[in-house]
Amino acid sequence: MSLIDQVIWMFILSIPIACMAWTVTHEEIFRESRTYCVNRCKDGRNIAERKFFYLFTCEYCFSHYITFFILCLTGYKLLIDDWRGYVIAGFALVWIANVYMSLFSWLRQGIVMEKAEIKVFEKECSDY
Repeated sequence: MSLIDQVIWMFILSIPIACMAWTVTHEEIFRESRTYCVNRCKDGRNIAERKFFYLFTCEYCFSHYITFFILCLTGYKLLIDDWRGYVIAGFALVWIANVYMSLFSWLRQGIVMEKAEIKVFEKECSDY
């Protein structure tokens, strides 16, 4: 695969990684599971248990495991055509996926702020 193709694949493969990591660690559909994991990572009996359950509450940590799954599924390698290509691809995919999640979080936060400002403006207008 050419370098351009590898880079295109990197940016495309990072999208489902970011999507899955964000959904599991932030969205309402997994709230109960996430609450259970948060409680177990705080109240776990030993460090291994606490760290294991923490993985499901942190989008950065969870993205590593999803990346590993995606690499196994696709066989994607970056720059080098042996095991080192998997390692490089893994870290690159995690980094790009986390950039995507940061941008999504920033965008979402802006939308929430705009909605709050609109509500305040509407309340002020209705008071007159």
